[in-house]
Amino acid sequence: MTTLELVAEHVASERPAADLDRAEFAAAEFLRTLGIRLDQPHLAATPGRMARAWAELLTPRPFDLTTFPNDEGYDEMVVVRDVPVRSVCEHHLLPFTGRACVGYLPDERIVGLSKLARVVEYVACRPQTQERLTKQVADWLQEHLHPRAVGVVVTAEHSCMSLRGARATGAATVTSALLGQLRDDPRSRQEFLSLSGIAG
Repeated sequence: MTTLELVAEHVASERPAADLDRAEFAAAEFLRTLGIRLDQPHLAATPGRMARAWAELLTPRPFDLTTFPNDEGYDEMVVVRDVPVRSVCEHHLLPFTGRACVGYLPDERIVGLSKLARVVEYVACRPQTQERLTKQVADWLQEHLHPRAVGVVVTAEHSCMSLRGARATGAATVTSALLGQLRDDPRSRQEFLSLSGIAG
């Protein structure tokens, strides 16, 4: 079973379908226990909106993998930059957002470019750590494409660090996963990191 299939199985087995009525009730109780009065007109609908927002954040959209034969024998780096990343820190359930750079060196097959963005979204739509998210995207490409190399770099700002605790507003966390030739060949690694924007 592939990493992405394991992730999907884990999501399906660990979390039943969202029950928005119960989520709304729980949201109202949560807010009340924090001393927030919901009997004011501008807050009356907040628990429902909160439940729907969290359900959207934590429910990945399914997608179908689309790959094509590499008929032209393309053997240079394929890189998609600035893929939006939106996830939720599993430690505090606060959002973290940023950008991913996803690249690979094709072998026998290439992937539809939109799928590089879709797999980032799919893996991100659950309580996550940035490190695990980065590795899961790289592993997915490795297992489905069998390319000569895979590289993923994620740069994100974590609200659990900027809004509380250290309150380090503007601090960015960078994680990377390099597989195959990008791990073994310094020149290929430098090329990818340069294309990703984290190395000159």
